[in-house]
Amino acid sequence: MIPAILKEYAKAKVLTNEKCAGILKDLLQIPDQRFEIIKDGDAVDIGGRTLKFLITLWIHWPETMLTYLEEDRILFTCDLFGSHLATSDLFVNDLRKTYLSAKRYYAEIMMPFRNHIKRHLSKIEPLDIEIIAPSHGPLYDRVEFIIDAYKDWTSDRVKNEVVIPYVSMHSSTMVMVDHLIKRLIAAGIIVGTPTVLAGPHPLALYATYLVGALRPKVRYISVIGSYSWGGRTTEILTGPIKNLKVEVIEPVLVKGMPGDGDLKRIDDLAHEIKRRYERLEV
Repeated sequence: MIPAILKEYAKAKVLTNEKCAGILKDLLQIPDQRFEIIKDGDAVDIGGRTLKFLITLWIHWPETMLTYLEEDRILFTCDLFGSHLATSDLFVNDLRKTYLSAKRYYAEIMMPFRNHIKRHLSKIEPLDIEIIAPSHGPLYDRVEFIIDAYKDWTSDRVKNEVVIPYVSMHSSTMVMVDHLIKRLIAAGIIVGTPTVLAGPHPLALYATYLVGALRPKVRYISVIGSYSWGGRTTEILTGPIKNLKVEVIEPVLVKGMPGDGDLKRIDDLAHEIKRRYERLEV
């Protein structure tokens, strides 16, 4: 049953792109004759003001588009350039706070669509923009601040960092992680996990699931951990990241508490990570 307010909304003329029209038809049961379909680059005069539409599909949603108000030089960007920031200020006044909130928003919501965003950013370059107005967070009157940030976040550049999410039930995995950290001050992700019921700890598996879903800029991934009997830890952990273009470095899994020989394997892993990173910089 459609709420009354949506029935009233359905009486209005709907100006949108073809992809969005299909979604609205399914969601609100709006009849075809209510839609006026616009294409990429179309402009509409609304009486002294001109709206120009840029179709930017798959910037978080399959039907996304941006709207440029030409006379006032305002770009309405939907979810693009948003931030997890609730404030009474209309415009950004704390660059550091907004940067961190926008970066978190990008990492949690927009990062899986990095390649789409990177491609669509070129569409806004010819525009003379004075204000960027996203759907989430304050408005940007220093537009180069957020545009430059997105160019950085969506680029293929990676930093010389290793991220080690790990779980340790009886300290053996923690010993391995501590030893690896001491050997590393080098790009990649190392997952540390104990073995639970012949597989990785659920929290470690969730970490790799997030990597696979969010698609961060990662070149290498590896696994370290301990077990009491056999298991399929490596196979299970690398499953969620098969859609990423990453190299899996030979894992280091040991039985029980790691001994000197096992720690030597951790040293070798650290050297291999360093060697591969140096190869990236050539």
